[in-house]
Amino acid sequence: MELLCVRHLWGVDLSGGIGPYLPRWRAAGYGALESSLRFLPSQAEFFSVLSGEGWGWIPQVFTDGFAPDGSLRTPAGPDVDCHVRSLREQVAEAMPHKPMFFNAHSGLDAWSPAQAEEFFGRALEIEREYGVVISHETHRQRYFATPWATHAILNQFPALRLTCDFSHWVCVCERLLQDFGETLSLAASHCHHLHARVGFEEGPQVPDPRAPEYRTHLEAHEAWWREIWESQRARGMAVSTLTPEFGPPPYLHTRPGTGEPLADLADVCDGMAARQRDAFARFAGV
Repeated sequence: MELLCVRHLWGVDLSGGIGPYLPRWRAAGYGALESSLRFLPSQAEFFSVLSGEGWGWIPQVFTDGFAPDGSLRTPAGPDVDCHVRSLREQVAEAMPHKPMFFNAHSGLDAWSPAQAEEFFGRALEIEREYGVVISHETHRQRYFATPWATHAILNQFPALRLTCDFSHWVCVCERLLQDFGETLSLAASHCHHLHARVGFEEGPQVPDPRAPEYRTHLEAHEAWWREIWESQRARGMAVSTLTPEFGPPPYLHTRPGTGEPLADLADVCDGMAARQRDAFARFAGV
């Protein structure tokens, strides 16, 4: 199994195009890009880069996340049909551009179990129809915002795939998930894609994962990520994809009164990608 590091476009200023960033991203070891089609200022340029320079692409989709004018609509409405229709539209829109798979912000945290069962059953039908993986993210506001909701659905739908971003669960549960070992293992067994961000008890993103005061949090997340790699290897996956998805302000902490970021976002992302490449090399050598 190989590790493919993925660069997200969240917080990247694309007003001057994507080209200026590519040399740094290549040098940092990224081989694919992750972004919603709807957030790109120039789809033509983006797909020219994908086809001309060999980058992979993981589209982000947001179920019921877009208004008719294409702007992001939050919070998402509760109607299951709207979420399914939105998911289908975004998958169909992206398929001509040969996505690797889809990372989906799926559903709504306020749904009943019956609503969630209906949605995820129909999402699996869309996967089969288009012949593509839809990987559902463990994300606040969405149905997989908590370990307990996720556990129940995974038990009912063994074929579901997850994008595991456990930083959200740490924030929602306000602890380092010491009492969720069984659920973390179940999530690992369904994990298709990994968002390698480090959260803490009061937020989904530590100010800087390189800071010594967050070493315990970093090591806890890395133990979960290793369990994911172990599961993926046991399942015979040839490639494990990892996005160091640290975000811009307000995810990135800022100095009060000035708004100055307390860390350089690109350095944080690239540093985490390098750290996890080293960790994976040690893992693969076992």
